[in-house]
Amino acid sequence: MGDRSVLVSGGGVAGSTVAFWLAMSGWSVTIVERSAGTLSSGSPVDVRGSAGAIARGLGIWPDLQGAATGVERLVFVDAGGRPLASIRTQKRGDHHNEVEVSRNVLIGLLLGKARENGRIIEGDSVTSLHQDGGGVDVEFRRTPSRRFDLVVGADGIHSTVRALAFGPEDRFARPFGMFVGTVRSHVPIEDPHTVLMYNEPGTSLAIHPAGGKPGFAFIFRGQHDVDYRDADQGRRLVESTYAGGGWLTTKALQEWGGTGERYFDAVTRVDVPQWSAGRVVLLGDAAGCISLFGEGSSSAIVGAKTLAEAIARHPCDPSSAFADYEYSHRKYVRPLQRGAGIASRLLVPKTRSGITIRNAALNALPFPNKR
Repeated sequence: MGDRSVLVSGGGVAGSTVAFWLAMSGWSVTIVERSAGTLSSGSPVDVRGSAGAIARGLGIWPDLQGAATGVERLVFVDAGGRPLASIRTQKRGDHHNEVEVSRNVLIGLLLGKARENGRIIEGDSVTSLHQDGGGVDVEFRRTPSRRFDLVVGADGIHSTVRALAFGPEDRFARPFGMFVGTVRSHVPIEDPHTVLMYNEPGTSLAIHPAGGKPGFAFIFRGQHDVDYRDADQGRRLVESTYAGGGWLTTKALQEWGGTGERYFDAVTRVDVPQWSAGRVVLLGDAAGCISLFGEGSSSAIVGAKTLAEAIARHPCDPSSAFADYEYSHRKYVRPLQRGAGIASRLLVPKTRSGITIRNAALNALPFPNKR
């Protein structure tokens, strides 16, 4: 098994996790990661359920607990900052079964585990794939070309591997009708356990304490055609959408416009009819997701372990391995994706009456779900 090689494109949550488990089963693993520094927006993400058990198996659970944001509730406020309704995001003191951490912390820990038995190529990307019955010849932007037995595309919504092996992005990704932007905040945090969110019809503005590194999040509805690679387009769209908004909007827009370290993208639904093509397989957001919604990080961890186990069962039969993985993981993600519409209506009601109904419904919940 030591001579079997796999290239993982993407050193994020899914890629780092699958790299670790493949190396543990005897594969020679190489990760290529386009980013040489920060890999994401750094927004908080949850690790829960089966993903938590996998994190324990990786040996990173104590580190995740130590880096937890400590957030337990989401409070909806009016333009004056007065609470209107709330909902618990985590059961009080339930840090043994789920944890919320910065996405960058999670990726850093996972990538550290992947480095233990794998090779990391940073600041590079795949430019072409040529496969036959025995392997895949891979060309990189900077690194000399190499041949691998398998290639895993774990390079996100805008996956290069998917474009090369399956077809252009617009065949598989379509807008969800929403956008998200995040930026660091310097507004003092009164309660480190609470996310505050203000809504106007079709928009939300939240401030997340993020374990001492607070940030603003703009989530809003729209049908704009925006190129995610053009940072100025995203900046201008947020500014025009939120101009004149209440609560902390003026301060948030000052933070947004005053830095180059901001994150922006369209919320995107990715649906690839089949997750493998020969010796190339997709994982995480590259295969299927609704970005922002659907427990993406936990799903990526679970999917990565499922794929690694399937490959370990069928080391000489990629088609069987990939079929087993896809059958199992589609069952896992299907209900998560169905819940995305509910989550979007909760966070960003379309109308003022929708905001009122949402608040009334939350206030009618039993006490354990409220503040």
